[in-house]
Amino acid sequence: MKFGDTFKEYLKKEKELLLDENFTHIEYNRLKNVLKSCQNCKDNSSDDDKHQLCHCQSCSLCDQKFFSELTKEASDIAGYFSSRVQHLLHLHIAKGLHRYVLRLRQCFKNDRDALVKEGRILIKYITMNAIAVRKILKKYDKVHSSMNGENFKSKMQAEHIELLHTPWLIELGAFYLNSNGLDGCKLDGVRGHFSCEFNEKNAVMTLILPESIKLEYDLTCAICLDFVFNPYALSCGHFFCKSCACSAARVMTFQGLKAASPESKCPICREVGVYSNAVRMLELNLLMKRRCKDYWKERLTRERVVSLKQSREFWNVQSTYAIGLL
Repeated sequence: MKFGDTFKEYLKKEKELLLDENFTHIEYNRLKNVLKSCQNCKDNSSDDDKHQLCHCQSCSLCDQKFFSELTKEASDIAGYFSSRVQHLLHLHIAKGLHRYVLRLRQCFKNDRDALVKEGRILIKYITMNAIAVRKILKKYDKVHSSMNGENFKSKMQAEHIELLHTPWLIELGAFYLNSNGLDGCKLDGVRGHFSCEFNEKNAVMTLILPESIKLEYDLTCAICLDFVFNPYALSCGHFFCKSCACSAARVMTFQGLKAASPESKCPICREVGVYSNAVRMLELNLLMKRRCKDYWKERLTRERVVSLKQSREFWNVQSTYAIGLL
């Protein structure tokens, strides 16, 4: 079965499962028809017209519709996926009264199975759309004998809409591993597999998906070069220990990343303004806590000492400044 038919069949089933009016997806067949129109125009034109229409770089017939629409669709999918994952993880790691209510509900209803099922649906959702993007861009380059489709992938990464390079997918993988309590788990219905390997030198989370897609996420902080502790993902997608990210942004740990200056840059990609919408990766932190208990406890003690020292120094400076104004 061709991917277009497989994708169409998937969408039909998925809409019934998600039951969400905000459900969005890549318009694969429609974009493919745009490419067919361009191919027919190219085949039926003279050699001079072909040279003007599709000279290895761009095609006005496609480009006007193609990349702008694909960008919007990918952006909508990334936003929809992140909001659904956030909601799912909020239910899994609830606090206070909300946690008590959920625990009470579990006496009558197995919410855990429902959460795992939704996680599986979301992984398939992001995977199928990512494959659709890859195939349509590959088809674009084949029709136009260009590299524009390949270059567009880099643009998607720069605009943070590359579907498989989102911290929320890492969080979803950590959620799956936390739910199963195993080093690895199969994703029923997705033909995929999550695994996480820890040793003295490194920690890596691996996600194997259909179409020979294999993603490896290094769980080492690029600043302290140790396993991430209390990790936060910046809006550019890179994640670090909270204390390391605060240090890079030149703010106190107890102040948090939202106190960072808008001009503060990511230590890796050097993009500015990435701290204000930083996301705390609770599931990944829980995974590290369960898999590396001794390291996690030792790091927690260390972080508390540093945070307390910073807090004291900060308030001493504030007190001295206030007394000087009296």
